[in-house]
Amino acid sequence: MGSKHISLRYGIVTAIVLIAYFLIVKLFDLHENIWLRLLNGAIVAYGIYASIRYKRLVQQEKFDYYAGATTGIFTGFLATIIFVGFMGIYMFHLDPAFPEKIMNTWIRGYNQGPGILLFIVAVEGFASTVVLTLAFMQKFKPSWNLSKKIPGKA
Repeated sequence: MGSKHISLRYGIVTAIVLIAYFLIVKLFDLHENIWLRLLNGAIVAYGIYASIRYKRLVQQEKFDYYAGATTGIFTGFLATIIFVGFMGIYMFHLDPAFPEKIMNTWIRGYNQGPGILLFIVAVEGFASTVVLTLAFMQKFKPSWNLSKKIPGKA
């Protein structure tokens, strides 16, 4: 299974979990609480981590830094794009008052409409994807430690 298939699977599942979390929080009328967005980062982090881990399991000895990094980046970017698309539909069509409520409590004096919120969510998602992928690849990258590759050495 190629990087793109793994990234597609995990990116779509991660986006679905993000959307489900948002809708559950909305169900309890807590969707305007900015602090609850912290769990979005944990959801994305797990999606990226799981995709890289699965890629390493599939490729075994062929796994390298590039394969893991591209899998993580594609997974996170896809999840972000899908989630931003959902938020665009939500803010422009389902709850047009939502962006104004957020802007009044979050970014006072900078009311540029829902577009700026979508931009912020996208940049936040892309940036956290890159940082998380680089962090997780420190765990998953193949070791260059020669003592581990020499037979008979501990």
